[in-house]
Amino acid sequence: MDDKDTLADFLRSARARLRPADVGLPVNPLAAVRRVPGLRRDEVAGLAGVSVDYYARMEQGRVTQASDAVVNALAGVLHLNEAERSYLFSLLSASTGGRVQQRRRTHTVRPSVRTIMDSFPEQAAFVLGVGMDVLAMNDLAKLLLKDFTKGSGLVRSMARWTFLDPSARTLYLDWEIVACDVAAMLRHDARSHPNDRALNELIGELTVKSDEFRAWWSQHRVWECTFGVKRFMHPIVGRVDVDYETFPVPGEPDQQLFVYSTQPGSASNDAVRILASWRTDQKDAARLESSR
Repeated sequence: MDDKDTLADFLRSARARLRPADVGLPVNPLAAVRRVPGLRRDEVAGLAGVSVDYYARMEQGRVTQASDAVVNALAGVLHLNEAERSYLFSLLSASTGGRVQQRRRTHTVRPSVRTIMDSFPEQAAFVLGVGMDVLAMNDLAKLLLKDFTKGSGLVRSMARWTFLDPSARTLYLDWEIVACDVAAMLRHDARSHPNDRALNELIGELTVKSDEFRAWWSQHRVWECTFGVKRFMHPIVGRVDVDYETFPVPGEPDQQLFVYSTQPGSASNDAVRILASWRTDQKDAARLESSR
């Protein structure tokens, strides 16, 4: 799919998600049923301050560049989040010609970053790359989620695991919310790495094997995980609620460090401490066995 098709689908999808009341337009209960879901083209154009013809040509892929003012206006009208706003800029920005510079993905994590991760004995920490490829994990992350470092290729993708591994559906209490966000994160990666063979292979596999992924992918949502809450039902320690924060790895624009923490004194904090202690006991037992 080229940029003009991507832009057209993205705008149509964003327009379809809104209703007149969402953007302050009056709703006439006696009016006939609207023929299209969401806002009409003329409504978006009017609110953004552009002509209907101009916006129509944009949705048809016949406009490939627009001023920052127009892009900002459209982003506001369509209620885009920050990741979606950046995505629209990458498609239409006059300063870049509507194109994104292809970046080579990196697969290695600096030793200093690994040291930082290992310094969190009671916080799960891991680094994600393009396609949610798990590049590194500390011990607690391997126990709380899954040890992705044992695999290779697409098996290391947290996105693939989320959609295709039944254990992910039982681990995440809010699996549908998590999976929908994962699809939106892959859409973000696909824009910055349009020719990445492994990423395209991953998206192709998920499209073929997961009905849910196909449905969410077609919505053209774009998302970047920055912070929030995740709820787990862990097979060893039960319910665990974590606060997550995401940090960009300096010098590596495609790497993100995720840290999962729990509230001190909470049941989740106790559960994580038990999990960390269980891991320590296992490692001690393994060392003792190897020394015999």
